[in-house]
Amino acid sequence: MQQKGLWIVFSLCVIWRTALSVTRYSIPEEMERGSVVANLAADLGLELGGLVHREVKLDIFHSKKYLDVNKKTGELSIVEKIDREYLCPTKTATSCFVKLDLIIESPLRIFNIELEITDINDNAPHFRRDRVELDVSESATPGERFSLPNAVDPDVGINTVKTYQLSESEHFTIEIQTGSDGTKYVDLVLTKALDREEHSVHNLILTAIDGGVPARSGTANIVVRVQDTNDNAPRFDLPVFSVNMTENSPIGTLVTKLNATDIDEGPNADITYAFTLYTSEKTQDIFALNPNTGEITVKGTIDFEDMKFYEMHVEAKDKGAQPLTGQCKLIVHVTDMNDNYPEITITSLKGTVNEDISVGTVIALIGVSDKDTGNNGKVRLSITQPLPFILNKSSDVHYELIISEPLDREQVLEYDITLVVSDEGTPSLSDNETITLHLLDVNDNAPQFPQSFYTIPVTENNAPGALLSSLTAFDPDLHENQYLVYFIIEKEIVNTSMSMLFSINPENGNLYALKTFDYEIEKEFLFHIEARDSGVPPLSSNVTVHIVIVDQNDNTPVIVSPWRAHGSVVEEKIPRSTDKGSLVSKVIAIDTDSVQNSRITYQFLQVTDATLFSLDQYNGEIRTMRMFSYRDPRHQRLVVIAKDNGEPALSATVTIKLSTVETAVKAYSDMTEVPLEYDIFSDLNLYLVIGLGSVSFLLLITILVTCVLKCQKPKPSKAAPPCRNSVISERNSTIADSTLVSNDAYWYSLFLAETRKGKLVVRQPVPKGSRYIVSSIPRSTGLTETSDSAASTLQV
Repeated sequence: MQQKGLWIVFSLCVIWRTALSVTRYSIPEEMERGSVVANLAADLGLELGGLVHREVKLDIFHSKKYLDVNKKTGELSIVEKIDREYLCPTKTATSCFVKLDLIIESPLRIFNIELEITDINDNAPHFRRDRVELDVSESATPGERFSLPNAVDPDVGINTVKTYQLSESEHFTIEIQTGSDGTKYVDLVLTKALDREEHSVHNLILTAIDGGVPARSGTANIVVRVQDTNDNAPRFDLPVFSVNMTENSPIGTLVTKLNATDIDEGPNADITYAFTLYTSEKTQDIFALNPNTGEITVKGTIDFEDMKFYEMHVEAKDKGAQPLTGQCKLIVHVTDMNDNYPEITITSLKGTVNEDISVGTVIALIGVSDKDTGNNGKVRLSITQPLPFILNKSSDVHYELIISEPLDREQVLEYDITLVVSDEGTPSLSDNETITLHLLDVNDNAPQFPQSFYTIPVTENNAPGALLSSLTAFDPDLHENQYLVYFIIEKEIVNTSMSMLFSINPENGNLYALKTFDYEIEKEFLFHIEARDSGVPPLSSNVTVHIVIVDQNDNTPVIVSPWRAHGSVVEEKIPRSTDKGSLVSKVIAIDTDSVQNSRITYQFLQVTDATLFSLDQYNGEIRTMRMFSYRDPRHQRLVVIAKDNGEPALSATVTIKLSTVETAVKAYSDMTEVPLEYDIFSDLNLYLVIGLGSVSFLLLITILVTCVLKCQKPKPSKAAPPCRNSVISERNSTIADSTLVSNDAYWYSLFLAETRKGKLVVRQPVPKGSRYIVSSIPRSTGLTETSDSAASTLQV
């Protein structure tokens, strides 16, 4: 393209006229469109003005219109690129012309013009075939020549093919020759002998280069395949082979496979095998040779006593036109056959032993033998699986079976000991025998409970003889060593033996209760149970049992305030001028159960006027919700129920009849609001002193009577010390009973509590069946009430 560009700014090379008035120009091919060839107006002596007004036509003698004339300038220019190789395809043409006529009308004038197209190097040489394959025998001699196809170049002159080049090769080179027409021809020349086994294919590259500037080139691949000749004989891996064969090997047994290789190819590498004349006929009767595979097999009987070894000579021959051969020698050594199995003889055996047998004790003597000789007759004895036994070789043919680890029947009842005897033959022969060792039990395991501590809940009021739990121990021993007996370890609680409270079945460990338990008296028991086997000597273990008594809601709440005789109604009087929120009365109930079963709530069961009184469900206080009016009845009836929180709930009721009076002073004339601290010797104090003395006297008498009865009670023959909690339960129960018997002490304690809070104590009318009711009220009011605690009544 650079060369073409140079031609664009070309100048007219040659303009000449001949005798025939032909105007000639010379331009290079491939000029760009619009390039100016010549100024015809100037060269032909034409006026530019005349060309514009006169009709001008350019007639080209070719199929394409390559040129055109500009009427204004008179210039002849290129309208289409001219390819010389297309315009003049014949390379023999020395020159290439484009002929055209310039015709001008008015007056008519015709000018003959010839345009010479000169060649540029715009085509690269190329081969008709880009891959050339040659078959050359490896026996070819150096200097032998092989014709190669020549390259062609459509360019002419110096732009055509000038020379050839061959890629680097130690075996080949090229020679270039020039034909009569100037064409360059090339031959491939062998410079060094070929060896197919070393290099079977040679890949070469032939390059054709033209003489243009810059030069252009084209390539072709030359593949030279080296043809094989039978120049290599078959070869074995070793000149001598040695194998071992056992006597009496079965017919058809493979002895060995001989393998010869030939690095030639085709028939020159096909090999056949055969015995040579150096192989004896007797040997050929015992062994067979496969001519195609080289396998040697047994076809007769091999007898070690007849022949200790066999020698064979084998020949390998290829199938070339002139066959080549290779030889080797095979020696077969016959090995004596190990055809007798070793034997085991049990000389002495202890089939049954105690599990506590000592380590190192011999339990069996074993003999071994083999009728073979040499290594085939040498035997060894072993135990196949890992067991607590070892073998001690006492002589060449005797072994001792010894205990190597402590035995435990509870883990393994018996051992199957497999003894294996094997010789040292090739292949080795072996035999085995199994002996069984039984273990006898000894009492070496104490009974074991699944747990070391049992907590057993028992609901109170249980039926005597009820099953509480089953305490079962396990003993892995056998027979009498496994038979267990259960019993309670004796223990006394408040001079009561555990065996009087509980019983255990000695055979199965079932634990029973012998009495009915009361949570309010006994809350828990702690004792031990022992399991003992029947072995000699016996072994035992014990477990701690914690019996927890679970409370039931078996006690009905008891209403202790306001006090009333059994089945009676409480009657009280209050002034009609009582303010809203004043304390009218307080219901107090107690429940000897525990936790939820002892939690008391209070409710109105019946009430004359629900808008007049309110009841606190937790402390039992009855208060006025409003002041009395003239419409309210003078007598009010309140029925209060005290209910515990048990399942099912138990309850008690009290009926309170309230009577209203008009004037508080008249109704309560005896109850002058006198501070206790100013009148120590008032009637009220006198009553309190008398009540306190009576309570103290009754309490002392009760304690003395109880002590006398306890001292006179006969002591049981067997008694276990009571558990700490049971003693506390009994003591608390006794105090509670004495408190319930002496209500005076309870009410006196409430009275002291109210007095300490700084309240005045006044007298109230006494209900039927009682002598006095003492109430405490704050100093600030004249009403019968308490602050946060409760109004308390005391019978004296």
